[in-house]
Amino acid sequence: MIDTARVAAPDARPAGRGAGPRYRLAFLLDSLEGGGVQRMTLAIARCCRERGHAVDLLVCEARGRLHGSIPDGVRLVELARSNPLLARALPARADPAALPALALAVVLPRKAHWTQAHLRALAHHLRRKRPDALLAATPRLNLLAAWARRLAGGRIRLLVSERTAPTQNLGRCDKWRKRLVLPGLMRRAYGQADAVVAVSDGVADDLARVTGLPRGRIRTIHNPVVGPELDALSREPVAHPWLAPGEPPVVLSAARLTVQKDLPTLLRAFALLRARRAVRLLILGDLPTPERTEASIGELRGLAERLGVGADVELPGFVANPYAWMARASLFALSSAWEGFGNVLVEAMACGCPVVSTDCPSGPAEILNGGRYGPLVRVGDAEALAGAMARTLDAPPDPAVLGRRAGEFTVARAADAYLEALFDHP
Repeated sequence: MIDTARVAAPDARPAGRGAGPRYRLAFLLDSLEGGGVQRMTLAIARCCRERGHAVDLLVCEARGRLHGSIPDGVRLVELARSNPLLARALPARADPAALPALALAVVLPRKAHWTQAHLRALAHHLRRKRPDALLAATPRLNLLAAWARRLAGGRIRLLVSERTAPTQNLGRCDKWRKRLVLPGLMRRAYGQADAVVAVSDGVADDLARVTGLPRGRIRTIHNPVVGPELDALSREPVAHPWLAPGEPPVVLSAARLTVQKDLPTLLRAFALLRARRAVRLLILGDLPTPERTEASIGELRGLAERLGVGADVELPGFVANPYAWMARASLFALSSAWEGFGNVLVEAMACGCPVVSTDCPSGPAEILNGGRYGPLVRVGDAEALAGAMARTLDAPPDPAVLGRRAGEFTVARAADAYLEALFDHP
């Protein structure tokens, strides 16, 4: 038998804790890089494991900065790669009725998406281990999960999750094949799933429009953001001198350094704010490689210099514990052009930090309840963002109110909702 997985922990169903059925759950990830999908998946996996469920974490590549954050008791399985030709053929074998679309999407393109090479190993794992349910997120992994379940046969419940509005992904894609065939493939695969989840109502609405799935088939489960460890992490010390007592107020942002986050608008808004008062800006975040991170930080620093605020802006890069920074900042600002949900807004509020945000699709307006818990401004409007930051610094909301709102987006609540979606009970 060909070994298609490298296992990092023994296979054992845990003893139950309390009443209720116990399940074997499999979570699918591409890697263990520090993205939102990976962090949210690990949070749900940890909560499910603590409740006594057996949890397998299936990853295409077991690399990334979150490797050390795999919860205790979670079984890590790295899925092996298969022959490239086989990787192209298997989706058609899994769903021959979709062959015309599959030919354009996965058979004929010069280069198949790299995760496709792990389909055979995923199907083999499902056939051999027979988990009660498989959970995936993002279109590529959702399709992979749907194909693997069909190849494995048997009764494995499938939950697919959409984290970003499909319109945003497809609208910024330069590959015509993807724009042409992906909505149809998603409609077919998602329609066969036992549960279809979106992280916000805005994403759910967009998913229904793009794919033609009935809106009633898509349920909204907000991201699992607030866990039991967040409070302790927010109290850890921070060495940055700008966050020391007695220093000028600090506006904080935390984001991947991508076009989506529209950090140039944040810098322009900060320059307008800095012209009126003493204030500083810290932007946490990076990109997948050091070279790309350095180049992006260089561009943003150059813009800050041209705006005359270079001395009051710093970009420290990736920070393992942003919560301690949030707890000491005077304000958190999100300037995104689009989001799926906006985890950082909830994280900042949980730390007692006031927030302002663009009213981008989708998520921030739902988190802030239409502006009740923080101002919402037009995307790309630096003047409006500067005004919202100034007003919030002058009259910050009660941290306890922010904390209570953030407490509605807990890991435990999300885990209950996922299990209910799969098994009709938490």
